[in-house]
Amino acid sequence: MTRTPRIRLAAPADAFVVGGLLFDFNTEFETPTPTAADFGDRFATLLARDDVLVVLAEDSETGATGFAYLTLRPTPYGDGPLAQLEELYVVPGLRDRGIGTALLTRAVEEVVRREAIEMLINVDEIDTDTRRFYERHGFTNVEPGQDYRMLCYLRELR
Repeated sequence: MTRTPRIRLAAPADAFVVGGLLFDFNTEFETPTPTAADFGDRFATLLARDDVLVVLAEDSETGATGFAYLTLRPTPYGDGPLAQLEELYVVPGLRDRGIGTALLTRAVEEVVRREAIEMLINVDEIDTDTRRFYERHGFTNVEPGQDYRMLCYLRELR
């Protein structure tokens, strides 16, 4: 039987739960990562900010099942901020049950409520499943009216 997860905004008291989920995410995909405790310490500060939000999925029996981490930043191109979906993660054994959709839906609702004018998501080109997931929810890697893909460039600074 599939239970519907509770979807809510995380508070600073949830910092170490979110930190643990982000650590698990990075570990699953073999990404270099700080410790779960280091992430918890950082989220304790981040979750107190107005320009950061985390949407948390929870199951009454198993606890946290996923999260979406978003940031908002000002822009001169509109009267509201730009939203960036930094991370979206669902515990591996619970995928394909609608948790990711519930997290993304709530994330979009929250940034719209904060009057964001656009939501950006970076996805690795080879990650076709994730790309299909976002495209199914109305996101595109082509600007409206154009026929070329948008690209994200990265340069590590430390």
